[in-house]
Amino acid sequence: MGGALGATLIVIVSCQDQPPATATSAPAVPPAPALATGTNTSPQVYFVRGVVEEIKPTGKIAVIKHEEIPGYMEAMTMPFDVKDPKELTGVKAGDKVMFRMLVTKEEGWIDRIKVLETPGLAKPPERPTTRLVREVEVLKIGDKLPDYVFTNELNKAVSFADLRGKAFAITFIFTRCPFPNFCPRMGENFAQAYQQLSKSPDAPKNWHLFSLSFDVDFDKPHVLRNYATSRYQNDPDRWNFLTGALIDIDAITEQFGMYFAREQGTFNFDHNLRTVVIDTQGRVHHVFIGNEWKASELVEHLTDAATGKAPKPPEE
Repeated sequence: MGGALGATLIVIVSCQDQPPATATSAPAVPPAPALATGTNTSPQVYFVRGVVEEIKPTGKIAVIKHEEIPGYMEAMTMPFDVKDPKELTGVKAGDKVMFRMLVTKEEGWIDRIKVLETPGLAKPPERPTTRLVREVEVLKIGDKLPDYVFTNELNKAVSFADLRGKAFAITFIFTRCPFPNFCPRMGENFAQAYQQLSKSPDAPKNWHLFSLSFDVDFDKPHVLRNYATSRYQNDPDRWNFLTGALIDIDAITEQFGMYFAREQGTFNFDHNLRTVVIDTQGRVHHVFIGNEWKASELVEHLTDAATGKAPKPPEE
C-alpha cells in the first residue's frame, strides 16, 4: 500500500494463512450463534460463574472471564454492563463471582453479583505477545483510506480502491459472538440501515455496507455466507461480509483505534467496537465509537458521504 503502510513484519503468528475455501472442499458450516428471543420485558436468564479481570473506570462495566453457558455461549472473557453501579460495590479484579445474566434480542446485562472468593492480588489478564503488525497512521476525518483487498462471503476479492464513487460503511465483527450488545448489535444496526436506505425513495443509490471479521481462522467465506444469509438475508450487491489476511485486518483496525486480542487456544476475543463511514473519494467521513449509535445515524452519515456533504466535526 505504500507510504505509512509499508509492511513491517515484527513476528509471524503460529497459524499460517490458508487459501479461501471452495464449494467442493468446504467442511459443513456450523450454524450461526442463536439470537436471544426474549423481549425487553421478558429476558432470557442465566446464572453464571466467572473471575473478574477488570472493573472499568465508569463503575458500570465488569470484564469477566466466565464459564461456558450451555446452549448459549462458550467460555470466554467479555465486558458486561450493569444497570446499577451499586452491583459492583466491593467487587475487584481477581474475585471469583456468581451473577445473573439477562439477555434480550437487543441487549444484555448482569446483576445479583456475588463474590464467592477473593484470592488476593489478581494477575493482569494475559494478552497475545505475538502478531503480525504493519506500520500504520491513525486516520482522522478527511484522511484517505489506503487500499485494502479482502475476500467476501462469495469468495470474491473486494478492493476498496474500486469503490470510488460509492460511499460505504465498515464495521468489525466475528460470527461466533452471541452477546447482543456487541457484534449482533452491529449487524442489526446494519440490517436496519440497509432497510431504511433501500426503501427510501430519496436515499442515494451509491452506498454499500461491509462487515469485516477479525476471526480469520474460523470465519472463512463459506462460514460468512451461511451467517449472512441465515441471519440477515443480505443482498450481496449492497452488503458483504469480509475476511482476509490478518496483517491487513490488524492494520485497518489499528487505523481506527480498534483492538482485538485473542486468548490462545480459544475463540475468545477481547475487543472494542468501531464503525467507519468512507465517502465517495475514499476519505474518512465519520467514525462511530462503541455501540450506542443508532441505524438512523448511520443512514444520515452514509447519505451525507454519498451526496458529497462535508463531514460533521467530531463531538468532544
